[in-house]
Amino acid sequence: MVNTGMQLISFTCAVTGWVMAIAVTALPQWKVSAFIGSNILTSEIKWEGIWMSCIYQTTGHMQCKTYDSMLALPPDLQAARALMCVAIFLGWLSCTVSCCGMKCTTCAGDDRRAKAGIALSGGVLFILTGLCVLVPVSWTANTVVQDFYNPNVPVMYKRELGQAIYLGWASAVILIISGAVLSSTCPHIERGGGEYRRGYMGRSFPNLRPSPLAPDPPKPITSNSVPLKEYV
Repeated sequence: MVNTGMQLISFTCAVTGWVMAIAVTALPQWKVSAFIGSNILTSEIKWEGIWMSCIYQTTGHMQCKTYDSMLALPPDLQAARALMCVAIFLGWLSCTVSCCGMKCTTCAGDDRRAKAGIALSGGVLFILTGLCVLVPVSWTANTVVQDFYNPNVPVMYKRELGQAIYLGWASAVILIISGAVLSSTCPHIERGGGEYRRGYMGRSFPNLRPSPLAPDPPKPITSNSVPLKEYV
């Protein structure tokens, strides 16, 4: 039998990971100023995201500016924009498909095979959403680390990993694990009637089974086309 509670928990976690991915896309804290060497000016902190760059002052004032040209951006930011937008769309599609295939919903009627296939598709889409989040976040983190240890990069241009990078990793892990759990709890194979059937394994209710056909009444014994009487 499909564990409905496990299905609901995995779906809730997947939706949470999708919301976190949306927050990662909007946050500008992908790259943060690195205070090393002679760069000890801590009154201002520079944040760089995939859509804008911000300067945050310790007084609480913050100024943000969107990037002027998309084609002038480095390849990692261009790929991050595209993949994060794809992740948001796949996350919405995953939520819609998973809702239709979950056991606690009435979509697809009583067709267990159809519901199991729909739920399996939703879990796979959640996994793809997590991968779309993981790739740009890891790519940006790798670029930041390489520039940090590159002696040819000036100190004022060195950056550190921002909060959005760690939130993106957490979102990707939640999406992948939740999608895998949702996929594993949906399809089952049961044997019935000599054939294999794929779908939800549910309880069997004896009172709902059709009653067996009543036996035919006994026919009188005949001999030479003359009916014989029955004696008790």
